[in-house]
Amino acid sequence: MTTQAGYVLSESEHASGGRRTADRLRAVLEVLEIEGKVSVEGLMNLLVVSAATVRRDLARLEAEGLIVRSHGGAVRLDRGYEVPIGFRALSHAAEKRRIADYAATLVKEGAVVGITGGTTTMEVARAIAGHAGITVVTNALNVGAELTVRPNVRLVVTGGIARTASFELSGPIAEQTFRQYNLDIAFVGVDGVDAVEGFTTHNDLEAMTNATLVERANRVIVVADSTKLGQVKFVRICPLDAAELLITDVGALDDEVQALRAGGLELVLV
Repeated sequence: MTTQAGYVLSESEHASGGRRTADRLRAVLEVLEIEGKVSVEGLMNLLVVSAATVRRDLARLEAEGLIVRSHGGAVRLDRGYEVPIGFRALSHAAEKRRIADYAATLVKEGAVVGITGGTTTMEVARAIAGHAGITVVTNALNVGAELTVRPNVRLVVTGGIARTASFELSGPIAEQTFRQYNLDIAFVGVDGVDAVEGFTTHNDLEAMTNATLVERANRVIVVADSTKLGQVKFVRICPLDAAELLITDVGALDDEVQALRAGGLELVLV
């Protein structure tokens, strides 16, 4: 059996609850994203599993090139580390759905909607799928797959270079496609939101492609769960003032919210 993140589970793992394995791996990656390192003992307490299970999980993640094991634990690779989309889809799912439900209320009948890649933008795509007469322009393969079966949605998917970490198409071909369209509203997924650095992501090619979409939209709405606030990733997509609104969840810390509002960004917490 293959998990959502692409890992192949053995029959014994499947029988004992393979989804728990995927959840554990995702949790390890989330801790590494924040802390930079983990210990076997700490993960045993966090996940309520044995040391043998933790070591098996770390070995699997190392084999995928996602971590480097160290004595007594593991460390993340570098600052540009990116959690694969299959794991991110499992994280803060309820918050992402609430964000998407609010975002969907901003889309009018017949609108031309731009959508970038990301797990929260994927939820936005699902939330607007029932809208009448809309056109969606996207560089996200998963968004395209979700909407291509919706007869009420006119779908445009860019070409470009595909990345397995995000399911996004990027590069000159994707940018050229975006430049052909005038978008009423764009929903942008990001990996970092900071009052000084603006909206950032892990990959420079994706950042440039998504910046092109931002330039083509009359309204730019950033959708990001609260864990992205206060984070600065490798490359900037656009400055804070390029977005009309940030939709996030009520888990956002007050000081981060105030810093963003002081920077001129309007926020909605759902």
